[in-house]
Amino acid sequence: MLDFSKFLKYSKPGPRYTSYPTALEFSDSYAYDEYIKKIESQDPSRPLSLYFHLPFCRNACYFCGCNVVFTSKEDKMMRYVDYLKRELQILAKHLDTSRDVLQMHFGGGTPTFFSAPQLKEVIDEIKKVFPNFRSDAEISCEIDPRHITEDQMKVLSDAGFNRVSFGIQDFNEKVQVAVHRVQPYEITKKAMDLARKYNMVSVNVDLIYGLPFQSLETFKETLRLSLTLDPDRFAVFNYAHVPWMKKTMRKIDETTLPRPDEKLEIMKYTIDYLTSNGYKMVGMDHFAKPEDELFKAIEKGELHRNFQGYTTKGGADLIGVGLTSIGEGVDSYNQNFKDMKEYEAAIEEGKLPFERGIVLNEDDLIRQYVIMELMSNFKLDIDRFNKKFDVDFNTYFADALEALKPFQEEDLLSISENKIECSQTGTLLIRNICMPFDAYMKKHAANKKTFSKTV
Repeated sequence: MLDFSKFLKYSKPGPRYTSYPTALEFSDSYAYDEYIKKIESQDPSRPLSLYFHLPFCRNACYFCGCNVVFTSKEDKMMRYVDYLKRELQILAKHLDTSRDVLQMHFGGGTPTFFSAPQLKEVIDEIKKVFPNFRSDAEISCEIDPRHITEDQMKVLSDAGFNRVSFGIQDFNEKVQVAVHRVQPYEITKKAMDLARKYNMVSVNVDLIYGLPFQSLETFKETLRLSLTLDPDRFAVFNYAHVPWMKKTMRKIDETTLPRPDEKLEIMKYTIDYLTSNGYKMVGMDHFAKPEDELFKAIEKGELHRNFQGYTTKGGADLIGVGLTSIGEGVDSYNQNFKDMKEYEAAIEEGKLPFERGIVLNEDDLIRQYVIMELMSNFKLDIDRFNKKFDVDFNTYFADALEALKPFQEEDLLSISENKIECSQTGTLLIRNICMPFDAYMKKHAANKKTFSKTV
């Protein structure tokens, strides 16, 4: 049984570490010409992971932290498809697009807000530019069950998509109304049936705890209904309330949000419920069936983390295409423009729509390795680290090891001569455990409105 009484004192702002350094450190001091040199000099033997941002939604979901554009205009969407295709053509001038593709993900927004013909047009262009998808490539799409048709699912299936992710968040009607996303169970069930009909290898569902009017009792029912859908994976996220960053979150009445202790009760029940129903916990917010490759990867210590979340597909260069998309090289991150006019203007000039990023120095790379190993596999092989970087871990991170002593004393992790390993409870505080290794935390410590709370 997990001891949740230890958690409350650790509830403080902290990064989610989809990258290190985090996107807060990206800047426009990373010049366009330097970025072009980086992608032109990528190792051609490294495979590619592709991310496409399809940003449009009809209406705002108040909990959403994604970069979205609200519209119902067909011409806006067709215009975006056109610019996306033009961006791909410019990219092909600077990147060896004959490299193997081992992962592709459509995110949003609502990717299936685009019609079946529009999706096919985008996919056909991608396959033209990137002709070498591996036979075992993971090709996935985020789907809002309220916006999916059989024609769209067929287009995805025919194009080789094998994973879909359904946003549910919560099935309680009062919660749905409060977050401006009414989605009855029947709609989600119909979408799930479509995914199975069109042979999606893996279907996962996203839930969020910490939303307005949620209680342990209401979330129990959401979990029960979700389980009847028999998903392959669950992602159960802690709601990140950052109204200073996302204006739509200001529409949420903060007095209706569950207290931290209530959220912990929901988390505790969720873990017990899903594990007793055949799912294994993978990381701080994922659950998978034992036969799922995510779970197999964590058992082997081969799980990876990037801007697409947890993945088994490591060792690839991530190429972000579309508005706001983020890419990742061996020693750099880059992000496209967030403003549509600036995005279009760059493409009109025949340039990639690069806005900002960061080139990692040696210290960044050392800390990135440690943080990503802990975030992904919840342990660190110190001997392997010492050999990889030719530095002494205990000396280099003496201050971090001192900061981790309270976690060690409370059995949240163990530290030996050659290994750091989180306990099962400690994995739920992995963001807190990683923070002492983050060289940038000190400059953000005084600002309480930088990150969402860890608990």
